[in-house]
Amino acid sequence: MLPSPKTIELALTQATERFASELAEPQVHAPSWSDFEWQMARAAAVLHGVTPLLASTLRWSGPDSWQSFVAHQHQQTLLRHRRIAAVLQQISDLAAGRGLALVALKGAALHALGVYSPGARPMADIDLLVRPVDAGLAAEVLAAAGYVETAATWKHQVFEPVPLAGAASTCEADATLPFGEHEAYPVKVELHTRIMERLAVAEPDITALVFPEQAKPGCNPYRSSNALLLHLLLHAAGNLCNRSMRLMHLHDIALLAASMSAQQWDQLLCMSPSAKSFWWAFPPLEMLNRYQPGLVPPTVLNTFRVACPWSLRRLCHRANLSQLSFMSISIPAFPHIAWCASPRERLHYVRQRLVPGPEQMAARNVTAAEKWATQDPWSRMSQGRRMIKWLFARPPRQATMFIVEAAMGNRRA
Repeated sequence: MLPSPKTIELALTQATERFASELAEPQVHAPSWSDFEWQMARAAAVLHGVTPLLASTLRWSGPDSWQSFVAHQHQQTLLRHRRIAAVLQQISDLAAGRGLALVALKGAALHALGVYSPGARPMADIDLLVRPVDAGLAAEVLAAAGYVETAATWKHQVFEPVPLAGAASTCEADATLPFGEHEAYPVKVELHTRIMERLAVAEPDITALVFPEQAKPGCNPYRSSNALLLHLLLHAAGNLCNRSMRLMHLHDIALLAASMSAQQWDQLLCMSPSAKSFWWAFPPLEMLNRYQPGLVPPTVLNTFRVACPWSLRRLCHRANLSQLSFMSISIPAFPHIAWCASPRERLHYVRQRLVPGPEQMAARNVTAAEKWATQDPWSRMSQGRRMIKWLFARPPRQATMFIVEAAMGNRRA
């Protein structure tokens, strides 16, 4: 039997806040946690994507089970990094041969800049950006690399290695699913033609600021380090909006922010087309300022604060990382309401949430196909039953509970 959701949430929150503190300022002594709390610490580290990073950051050792876990995760992340680097190089070579220019996004870009050493930061998949007119050519290049499209959402197309695309039984795959990072996981590719996020109703798009002006065939870097930071901020905003922020995302921003000069911060502000265009940058920067004060200049933070809607500023003031991440384990009816800037947007969002359109249903089906969601009744529940659940209960989040059960050795598969 699992402990109560409240007990699980408290333990996940405790681990999250401790790990956030450790990355900002490593402590000397290990926390005095129970066996259950150490299990939840493993779950929190996996959900936040920081287990391999903790292996080199922590100054204390902890129990033997914890030591072996973080060491194993670091090793698996390193092996997986080598696989991903080889796949990315293959795609880049094929793209160069076909005259296709693409940009390797987020984790791949951070590694290319030397922000992380191999094995320190996990990568779930490879994110690539191409021009909209090159989407067909990009699919051909990926096919030549042994990939086939398996899903598409408003945000990207998903490509998987051909042998895995037609897997006969998801349950069979689940039965051998390792906990945390593992070299054996398939390397998926997510193909983007736009860099945008859906923040309740708003859909900010920064593609024009990201794609390099003089892109050459093959793999290209971002237009500038500021463009990379801007993308990380927008991606973090999307995750904060969905209450799926990861400590890894915050650490990405922290490492880039720590290396920026005053001139670079000024240039970042000048990239905004209007005074309020980058309103969404405030929540992740405010979160960073809470855990690592001083990395963001006060003038920069104030500029983005003024541009941010009042309801969202209020949420950022009172909510911590745990409350806006997978550590918050219940599914509320309207999690994005604070991100709506006007009554009209709130009404539009509520209507969309109660009566999802074809696009929302397609995205839901993609999520329902994930290994952690296939055996949860919520994935197959009708919209009407979901609304009843929201009225009388707070159903637990599928991804969080899957990892919690795995950390306790109680995986349903």
